[in-house]
Amino acid sequence: MKSLLIKDTTLEERKQIVQDALSFGAGDCDGMDLGDLYDDYILGLKEIADINREFSEKHCGEVVAGDLNKPSTCAL
Repeated sequence: MKSLLIKDTTLEERKQIVQDALSFGAGDCDGMDLGDLYDDYILGLKEIADINREFSEKHCGEVVAGDLNKPSTCAL
């Protein structure tokens, strides 16, 4: 699999990566346009992994290594 890092992709490739990923899933989460969520990745400002982590922390809480066996309270 090709790297998804900003340094290894072009703007057009990042657009396609996001489009392909969102077309695989629903692409919408409780009225939120997930395409907008990934604008910073497409523009080369923030790695996709950082965006996903920040989204998870905001909506599900932070995962701490010692709490990996703790049941999640996330409703995703």
